Amino acid sequence: MEELFFLHTITFFTSSFFRETRYSFWVIFISIFSHAAGSLTGLAIGDALGAPLESFPPPPQKVTEMKYSLKRDLEPGSCTDDTAQALALAESLATCHGFCPYDVMRRLIARYELHPGVYGPTSSRVFELVLGGWDPALAARSAHLASGSSRSNGSVMRGPPIGIFYAGPMVEACSEACSRLTHDDPVAGACSAFVNRMVSDLCRGASRERAYGRALSRCRDEEVAAMLGDFRRHEPVPGLDCLLATHAALAVFMGGRSFEGVLVAAVNLGGDADTVGAISGAMAGAASGISAIPSRWLASLRELPLVTSTAYRLWAASRE
Repeated sequence: MEELFFLHTITFFTSSFFRETRYSFWVIFISIFSHAAGSLTGLAIGDALGAPLESFPPPPQKVTEMKYSLKRDLEPGSCTDDTAQALALAESLATCHGFCPYDVMRRLIARYELHPGVYGPTSSRVFELVLGGWDPALAARSAHLASGSSRSNGSVMRGPPIGIFYAGPMVEACSEACSRLTHDDPVAGACSAFVNRMVSDLCRGASRERAYGRALSRCRDEEVAAMLGDFRRHEPVPGLDCLLATHAALAVFMGGRSFEGVLVAAVNLGGDADTVGAISGAMAGAASGISAIPSRWLASLRELPLVTSTAYRLWAASRE
């Protein structure tokens, strides 16, 4: 939060002490960081807002405020493993100045050990194998073969920091590699790459339509491209399946007019509400910036200082 205050102070005083060209530079500087911070904070807001609705059908009255999560016994404004994994990835990217799979896995497992009961079955199986001595490079494949599937959405929800950090072809390459740490199914990697490409372009000033078009043009998985390329034809289903969750988040984001509208629509689908909320929140925050997030939600988010400081570190590292 000190960094945010510092940047705000610079913006306030620039008009008095700097020439117009320097003022414009700082406005652009603040704007770019605002979108990066908005994406990671939006992910956490969507996670916390959706957690109480996870595994339930759509509520009879729309939920618009942070609530107590009965399923997970979490206080209002608390995040789940969606945010925990995203923060682990963001911290690794910032510290290593790029994607380092072994460091990401180390950080993911460290957070898993704090609250193993809140993690999904796919990631949990992989983490337990690694803790039991398996090579991290082999654990995901083994877990996939043992269970017969790894097409859940855990790698999609944690991936947006890659979009914040990278701008070029590394977005897709690192998204797929990061997904394979726990999810061996290529559809999961393609979904993560699609979302992260949108986050990357949105953080850098692209419109929703341009970011969507770029993500679609770079998608190499036929199934993912077919569904997301015609997303308006399908009803959003907030499921555990990576493609269903990605489609639901994309459909809500592309049809929304504001950050708040997108998040309210996403989490009130029910089902895997925290994950759909996290994915759509990452895209909406990247598009609108952190200033578009309602102040009441920011005030309620228990991990706000950690999320914003991590966002700053990630953004700063991406520019070095």
